Amino acid sequence: MLLAIDAGNTNVVFAVHDGTEWRGRWRIATRPDRTSDEYAVWLLALFQHAGLKVAEIDRCAIGTVVPAALYNLRRLSREWFGVEPLIARAAVDWGFQIKVDRPQEVGADRLLNSLASHHHYQGPLVVIDFGTATTFDVVDKDGAYLGGVIAPGVNLSLEALHQAAARLPRIGIGRPQAVIGRDTVAAMQSGIYWGYVGLIEGIVGRIQAEYEAHLKVVATGGLAPLFSEGTTIIEKIDPDITLEGLRLLAERNPVPTLQRTVLRDAL
Repeated sequence: MLLAIDAGNTNVVFAVHDGTEWRGRWRIATRPDRTSDEYAVWLLALFQHAGLKVAEIDRCAIGTVVPAALYNLRRLSREWFGVEPLIARAAVDWGFQIKVDRPQEVGADRLLNSLASHHHYQGPLVVIDFGTATTFDVVDKDGAYLGGVIAPGVNLSLEALHQAAARLPRIGIGRPQAVIGRDTVAAMQSGIYWGYVGLIEGIVGRIQAEYEAHLKVVATGGLAPLFSEGTTIIEKIDPDITLEGLRLLAERNPVPTLQRTVLRDAL
């Protein structure tokens, strides 16, 4: 079985794939100083609840955009599962070209999204990820990664609005009933929601004009379903696209040699 770990700026998602299906998915808040033992205490309890055993894990793949979190996640894989993790980075075999000026700077999540989206939906396409940042990644018909756009995430924008304007409250995101807000909260919700719909449509439209062809639009992230209600430009919603990228990357690459074999007696 594969243990896939997707460490984002907000959450770390752990998932187990048995070769046929995903057997479990769990998330915990990202905290770079969280130790491998802390992860293990939490994760092993969830394994037991799902009827999974540590000994069944024979591969691990990690994708992270938080470099400080990698050390303890790697230790978790080595010390508690006895496997050397495959780290998603530009140097591994992706099966496609990374056609940007500095491939090593591209976030692992963006490459993973591109890999899985092209595998499942073919190309050319645009992948929109509603995360801490809202990213747009462009993949050509052969699967090559061409680059993309990075914009502030929805929740980040809401928080910045609240902190920078003394009289504006902290609000949650939702689709407003009308564009014209009749009170402060409704006006803020309208600005964020329809503002981001305009951002999505505008950026995708400009990408398509620059690419000079139609591109399928795939969206992922927790807010993808909400924003798809406000636009017809999103064609597919896939909440597991980053995890799927980790699975496909692990299939393409050999299992790394274990660098340190320290297993817990309790296992």
